[in-house]
Amino acid sequence: MSSELNVPMGSPTPAGSERLQADGGGVDYRDWVRRSYLELVTSNHHSVQALSWRKLYLSRAKLKASSRTSALLSGFAMVAMVEVELDRNYDYPHTLLIAFSVCTTVLVAVHLFALLISTCILPNVEAVSNIHNLNSVSESPHERMHHYIELAWGFSTALGILLFLAEVVLLCWMKFLPLDANKSILPFRSTPVKATVAPVTPKPNTAEGWHAALASTIIMVPVGVIFVVFAVHFYRSLVRHKTERHHQEIEELHKMKVQLDGHERGLQVV
Repeated sequence: MSSELNVPMGSPTPAGSERLQADGGGVDYRDWVRRSYLELVTSNHHSVQALSWRKLYLSRAKLKASSRTSALLSGFAMVAMVEVELDRNYDYPHTLLIAFSVCTTVLVAVHLFALLISTCILPNVEAVSNIHNLNSVSESPHERMHHYIELAWGFSTALGILLFLAEVVLLCWMKFLPLDANKSILPFRSTPVKATVAPVTPKPNTAEGWHAALASTIIMVPVGVIFVVFAVHFYRSLVRHKTERHHQEIEELHKMKVQLDGHERGLQVV
């Protein structure tokens, strides 16, 4: 049987099938399968571009969120360090002072580093995202700077928020501990006390400041644990979702390949 076969009625006719051969108007079936496969592959070009644009918008959203969060939390940390009033009459534990200083410095440094990355990369991503041209997505540096974007996102959301929670706990200890020491000190009197008046005894130390600082620590520790658990669960869920999407795309491509292989086997049998 000749390999020149007419396309059966009801079969999908490709866009290039109007070009019929001059000797009888027949169409080569192998050539039609090859052209159909090429058209199918080229039709996925828009979906590839859509995926690239989605990555660009996701990177832009991460950079914007990182810049806002880092600017806000670093500003709060600086204000807390400046506005905290240390009592000169109270002997603060050296470990507490060192911990507060180190936590505040690392917190501000981490958020400023995330803010630096966002400030440097975001204008280039914004410039490309505002161009209404599908082919301009390749001009954005979000693919090459992907690791820096994820680093800024992690510093701003995960590490930065954990350090801010620790900053709140240390600030409570710095603020409430001196209250217990001040209660045992008598107020200064300019005039001597009369002998007929009974001497004023100092109020016993009830450790109210220590209890207040301990209460804030007890509250903040479960909050930090919940935050870590939520971050790990969210990351695993996101990775699982991306993996399922990739598996679905691979299965669709495999089905397309099986269909094309079936057409070729049918042609060989004929």
